Order: sequence, then C-alpha cells, then structure tokens
Amino acid sequence: MTPAKLRVFKQKPVRAKSVDREGQEQAALMAELRIRMPEIADLIYHVPNGGHRLKSVAAKLKQQGVVAGIPDLVLTMARGGFFGLYIEFKATPPNDAAISPSQHERIRKLNEQGYLAVVCRGHFDTMEQIRAYLRLTPTVVAA
Repeated sequence: MTPAKLRVFKQKPVRAKSVDREGQEQAALMAELRIRMPEIADLIYHVPNGGHRLKSVAAKLKQQGVVAGIPDLVLTMARGGFFGLYIEFKATPPNDAAISPSQHERIRKLNEQGYLAVVCRGHFDTMEQIRAYLRLTPTVVAA
C-alpha cells in the first residue's frame, strides 16, 4: 500500500468588499435633511440611474426612459428664477469619482432649460449648495 499524496491548495487572495462611499454620504445627507429640514426632505428625491444591473433589466429601464447622466438628486422647488435644483452627488475627495461626459452633457442641457444643475462633492458641500439655493427668492410663475 502506498501512502496517499497530500495536495496543497493555494488560497485565493481575499478581496476587500467595495465600500459605496458616495451612497453612504448621500444617505447621511438625506437623514440630515429629514431631521433639520423636513419640508425640503419632502421635496427632494433621488434618481436611481446608476448601479450595476442585469443587462435585461438595464434594457427595460432604458426603454422606460432611463437616461445616462441624469443627476442624482432633484429638489423640486423654484428659486432665483430657476425651476428646480439638480445635484450630481459625488463622494468627498479623495473618494470622489470623475464626472462622466454624459453627466457634463446632461448638466449643460438642464442649465439651458432653466434649472440649476450643479456637481457637489460630499454631504457638507451639498448641504451648503442647498442652503445657498434656498436663500434665493422664490421663482414666481406668471399666469
């Protein structure tokens, strides 16, 4: 009888789970708005455009009107002659991502249509932009 050979298995390197810093910061922003400015929290919403999806789901969403580059947050309050505020939310540096060409293009088009569309880097930058927007006089729509 021959002794059995032991086989040595190489351990695969353990990958650290990716951290969605942008998502965490945006959630913190929304929590702060719900506590400090509930009237604003009621009029702001997130556009779930990004993220990884199955190709079939992505195709259905595209057919339903999902457009690349639409900013993450929309505040549906008219101020300072603008019809509303669109915010492309990025994580605080150094964890921020680059602005894609489709995001640049969409922000440009929104600004041309009378919206204020901006890029904010992080929770605190976004709160400052929202506060600055709220200091503008309400936009009056003439009938």
